[in-house]
Amino acid sequence: MRGTVTVSFAPGREYELKIPERDANPLTAEEADRWLSQQWEELDCTPRSLVGKILAVDKVLQVAQEAGEKRFAEPAAWAERYAKAVIAVLDRDVVRVDIVDSTVG
Repeated sequence: MRGTVTVSFAPGREYELKIPERDANPLTAEEADRWLSQQWEELDCTPRSLVGKILAVDKVLQVAQEAGEKRFAEPAAWAERYAKAVIAVLDRDVVRVDIVDSTVG
């Protein structure tokens, strides 16, 4: 298993996205950051920091939040691309994105 990204919108409303080890189209960290930045812009996300610096975890959290639960409820290319980007940009095999608690762990 290459990695698993779980996106939680509330208890009982969690979506587990699994990317296999032999994924045919893995993303580099640069490609992942570029894709998340593009989604950030398209979804009209705003920086949480008062100084305007946007961290990778901010992109991961806010892109999921602004994209909405529907994009994760119906497995599709967008949700798979999101999971690949999260795994690559954070360089982790297991990631939990909790929308309610605003955490990425």
